[in-house]
Amino acid sequence: MRMKRSLLPSILDTILLVLATPAFFLMLNFVLQLNKENMKTVFITGASTGLGKAAAQLFQHNGWKVIATMRNPEAGADLSALENVTVLPLDVTRPEQIKSTVKKALESGDIDVVFNNAGYGLLGPLEALTDEQIVRQLNTNLLGVIRVTQEFIPYFREKGRGTFISTTSIGGLITFPLNSIYHATKWALEGWSESMAFELNKLGIDIKTVSPGGIKTDFVSRSLDSASSPAYEEMLGTLFSRMEGMMDAASTPEQIAEVVYEAATDGKQKLRYVAGEDAKALYAQRLELGDEAFREQLGKQFI
Repeated sequence: MRMKRSLLPSILDTILLVLATPAFFLMLNFVLQLNKENMKTVFITGASTGLGKAAAQLFQHNGWKVIATMRNPEAGADLSALENVTVLPLDVTRPEQIKSTVKKALESGDIDVVFNNAGYGLLGPLEALTDEQIVRQLNTNLLGVIRVTQEFIPYFREKGRGTFISTTSIGGLITFPLNSIYHATKWALEGWSESMAFELNKLGIDIKTVSPGGIKTDFVSRSLDSASSPAYEEMLGTLFSRMEGMMDAASTPEQIAEVVYEAATDGKQKLRYVAGEDAKALYAQRLELGDEAFREQLGKQFI
């Protein structure tokens, strides 16, 4: 036993000598490079704040490469400082920029998941909305998602795999008063995704929706457009007062980002992920009561 102990220093010296050789460092560098090349990559739209930013941080923390896109790349300075995160400019209402940004992203390496997250809210009676407001909402929330997805489909089809995830909303499964155009985009995304699943799943491509309820961000001040007119002021006032209380049950961006990550990594050919306890409760209530009874009850509550 004494002889074995006396050999211990020499064994340690030998190990240290091996670790200090150029060959070891070359091997270590090769392994690290190989690991980096095998990392999965997610492409995210609307990544400057809120859910998009939280998702970018979560994927990066879990060892993914992240391509975080946003209208103003300067807003992503803190993201671009993270290892394996690339920030690119993308306004999803500009079809030519979608093409150029997707092309640049694909030139940088493989992409495994596309997370369509860019979007904003539009509140107000239809009568009061301008045509410009309506078109911008459709271009951002609906056509932006469709166009980004369309650009990636040939790549995923040739690869034989890939995943699309879109942020819809509990507002794509139920409706609230005075949000008709917003709901039109979110219900459209749910129906579009469900139909797309038939044509993409056969090609080895998954398409999924994440439908969150309230999220505790500055969404109202930053990402909400609105309009009104005197005939609807009382109705809007009631709606706002009722919705303020709902935010007490809202989720954090980080909690919803965990659901996005689950959708990206669970290996399931599952279409819909309702996210947040408030969203789950509302959707369960609609399914239990039925469409008409639920709609009547919600109308009495909010207007």
